[in-house]
Amino acid sequence: MKDSVTELPFNAFVGLEALPGEAAPALRLPGGGQYLNHLGSVHAGALLTLAEAASGEFLLRHFGSTAGVVPVVRRLGAKFRKPAHGAVTSTAKIDDTALTQLADDLAAKGRALISVMVDLHDEAGTYVMSATVEWFIQRTPTP
Repeated sequence: MKDSVTELPFNAFVGLEALPGEAAPALRLPGGGQYLNHLGSVHAGALLTLAEAASGEFLLRHFGSTAGVVPVVRRLGAKFRKPAHGAVTSTAKIDDTALTQLADDLAAKGRALISVMVDLHDEAGTYVMSATVEWFIQRTPTP
C-alpha cells in the first residue's frame, strides 16, 4: 500500500511532490524545462497528470487506504484557463455529500462513482486549469 500517489511509478517518474502541512492534500509539479511545450509554458499533459494524481491523492487521504477497493479513472474533463509557468500546485475538493453517497453505494452495490474537482495554480498564483476527475470504485471480492 502506498502512502501517497506520488509513490506510484509514473508519478515518481514525472516528479510529482506531496505538499506537507496542507489542510487539504495538495500536490506540486516542480518547475523545469522537461515540462514545457513548444510555447515555453507547462505542457497540457503535465497539467493533466497533476490533476489526475491530485484527485487520487484526495481520495486516498479520505479512504486512508485502497485495501478492499479498486479505484479507476473513468473520465477526466479539463478547462485550460491560462498558460502555466514554473511550478504548479493542485487543490482538490468534492461536493459535501459525495463521500456519504460513495459509502452508501459501495455498501449497497459494491461499486460507486465519485467526482473530484481539481484546481491548478502556477508559482505566480495564476489560475491555470480546472478539472473534474470521475472515479469508478469497486469493492474487491472477498475470498
